[in-house]
Amino acid sequence: MSKNKLYSLLLIACFFGYMYLGFSIFNAERNLNPGIKGCLFKNITTIPCPSCGTTRSIQLLIEGQFFEAGMVNPFGFIVAFVMLTVPVWIFADLLLKKQTLFNAYNKTEHFIRTKWIATILIMLVLLNWIWNIYKNL
Repeated sequence: MSKNKLYSLLLIACFFGYMYLGFSIFNAERNLNPGIKGCLFKNITTIPCPSCGTTRSIQLLIEGQFFEAGMVNPFGFIVAFVMLTVPVWIFADLLLKKQTLFNAYNKTEHFIRTKWIATILIMLVLLNWIWNIYKNL
């Protein structure tokens, strides 16, 4: 993947993530329930997916409730970190005419493709999924 394509995809993903988070916070503050839940997988199967609760986790992080955020879904920490750092990192790269994020992405992708690392990460996702099912998110 080219640097420009990666940066564009990441910025678009962050933009929509911010929009969805803002929509969720707006509805939560006004006790509105649009009747549609965000998880397509859960809407179809009635089983929560591994990322169910991530938005609620980020909302709790914003409120400073770190333990509760981790209990809802620990993926919220990762997503919040990415949503905060990636846009700043991209704009810094563009201003400084560097590609540090692109290089870090390539190194991370190479590292994750290591079989034992990939196995551990898959197991963590599966454990989180089992935990979400157990909590009946």
